Amino acid sequence: MIWLWIALGGALGAVSRYGVNLWLYPVFEQRFPLPTLAVNLVGSLMMGVAYVLLIERGSFHPDLRHFLMTGFLGALTTFSAFSMDAVALLRNGDLLTSAAYVLLSVCTCIIATLLAIKFTAYFL
Repeated sequence: MIWLWIALGGALGAVSRYGVNLWLYPVFEQRFPLPTLAVNLVGSLMMGVAYVLLIERGSFHPDLRHFLMTGFLGALTTFSAFSMDAVALLRNGDLLTSAAYVLLSVCTCIIATLLAIKFTAYFL
């Protein structure tokens, strides 16, 4: 049953992200990727609130965690999960590990995307 909650949340998160793109992209065109920044920021804020209410306090039914955190926020922005992982490392006192995770994630993902674009454009 958990997969159903995740799928439902994921569908709503994906549609929400698309809606934000439709709403903000025409305003800013290609001058600045505000839609992506907005969903990353809002999703990360929501992840922090959800973490406290769902995990630390157990204020809501456990299925809401799968629906909201994995499904909705996971589809809205994976940056929220990335942020939660980095914060978890910080809260455990692993400052160096957290910094390495952030740097490695951001740098390697940008490089991987660039390499994939170059490779695909050249070979396919």
